[in-house]
Amino acid sequence: MLTCYRTRRRLGAWLDGALDEGTARSTAAHVAACGVCQREAGELRRLHTLLTRTADVRDPEWTGFWPGVVRGIQDRRVLAPVRSASRRWRPQWALGGALAAALLVSLGLWQFGPATEPGVLVSSASTGDPRATVMVYGPPERDVAIVWVLGLGDN
Repeated sequence: MLTCYRTRRRLGAWLDGALDEGTARSTAAHVAACGVCQREAGELRRLHTLLTRTADVRDPEWTGFWPGVVRGIQDRRVLAPVRSASRRWRPQWALGGALAAALLVSLGLWQFGPATEPGVLVSSASTGDPRATVMVYGPPERDVAIVWVLGLGDN
């Protein structure tokens, strides 16, 4: 199954002769032994034949290409007026500003609003080390406290 998957991905390159020798040999061996991959290769061969019979591909005319590009650039330079920066109302800026304000308000409420469940006492204390803080959590009806020391690393 995996071999069929890899082989089907290589069939187009194999039929075009674009695979290296070892990969082309293994692909040919698999196609010779696998009926599903033989049918897939046959379909690709038929498609290639139809396309080469019906498509009339001629070499493009490139003599006027580069002068046309240069002329197009020069015409744009002459015709395109330079726009001055105007202070007009843009709805996308208003929407972006409103979203930013809503985000800031929600962050402020989350950060400075009630952070604990009712009945839980939270207090903090200074440790003398400017990098560290002690936080104490505990319910008032029990003699249990959770103490977190934050900011002390293995520096």
